Amino acid sequence: MRTPKRDRRGIAAVVLTALWVLSLGACSGASRSRGPAPTVSPPPESVGVMGAFDEDAEGVWTIAPMLEQVTPAVVNISVRSRIQAQNNPLLGDPFFRRFFGIPEEELEEAPAREVVSAGSGVIVDGTQGFILTNHHVIADAEEVRVTLLDGRWFVARRIGSDPETDVAVLRIGASGLREISFADSERLRVGDFVVAIGNPFGLGQTVTSGIVSALGRTGLIPEGYEDFIQTDASINPGNSGGALVDSRGRLVGLNSAILAPSGSSVGIGFAVPSNIARNVMRQILEHGEVRRGRVGLLVQTLTPDLADAMDLPRNAGALVSQVSPGSPADLAGIVRGDVVVAMDGESVRSSADLRARVGLLPVGHEVGLTVLHEGVERIVRLVVAAR
Repeated sequence: MRTPKRDRRGIAAVVLTALWVLSLGACSGASRSRGPAPTVSPPPESVGVMGAFDEDAEGVWTIAPMLEQVTPAVVNISVRSRIQAQNNPLLGDPFFRRFFGIPEEELEEAPAREVVSAGSGVIVDGTQGFILTNHHVIADAEEVRVTLLDGRWFVARRIGSDPETDVAVLRIGASGLREISFADSERLRVGDFVVAIGNPFGLGQTVTSGIVSALGRTGLIPEGYEDFIQTDASINPGNSGGALVDSRGRLVGLNSAILAPSGSSVGIGFAVPSNIARNVMRQILEHGEVRRGRVGLLVQTLTPDLADAMDLPRNAGALVSQVSPGSPADLAGIVRGDVVVAMDGESVRSSADLRARVGLLPVGHEVGLTVLHEGVERIVRLVVAAR
């Protein structure tokens, strides 16, 4: 039965009166309260942020104290480079040149133009002045200028870089530098709280926060060695090479790439894990380059469909499709059809996972591979050989 109009207006009036009385009570209560604002409970420990948040004088929980220690170690990078301009493609057509009477000898190469781009970096050794950034930030740079949070700037020296992991090492001659300590990126979990610090769009140092959305992402760098951390902390152009830190201000990754159909952050950003960045830096400082080895395996990802078709008890790992004759894998007895399910006791998720981990091992390193052979797991040990 429908409520008459006058009854509905009466009910509305009663509701509005009740809300008005409640709001008066709330306002009068607030006016009487002269004490500090009520304390806000910190985020639950389950999200991995306890220890990052401090309580200020007003009872507000904040990560500002942690950032005050970390942000001086994140730098802005300005790169000056030259790009060769292209002539009009019609000038390369002999018929076009003859039609307009342009002699071959009058064709000149288009002049190069100067380009300035921006990125970020992380001071990881304040005493020596070493800075980590992305390879793509400083590739083809004629000059790299580093600006600190306190306004000082220095022309950096390029120590070395590795395009296959997108990691580069710079050095500046400066005193009083703050550095960021490394965290073990292998201990990251999906859901861990992280903070991204960088120089988006050249605006200057900017801080965003989020969580680890996924781990072990691949397919972003063709022929590269990938094991990216995915995060929903906003990462934009200019953030590349900046710091991704955990709740205690330790470096867990270098911001490197975004999935951005619109050209800016949509909440899908990627960072190079700190363990990979540290390994690459160590090799660059020792050898001037990354010296990768090989074990002689050509592998593909073992999918559940492949596992069912081959009647295998496992549905994840790296399926061996080819073994190079005389290679360490061949000498260790690995054959086509075997499945590599772990390396040094750590599970192998896919072919890209195995390739990335082997690609970061130095020549001469002994590694243990857990191999599924005819349904039986066995551990084989082999020594990484030079390429």
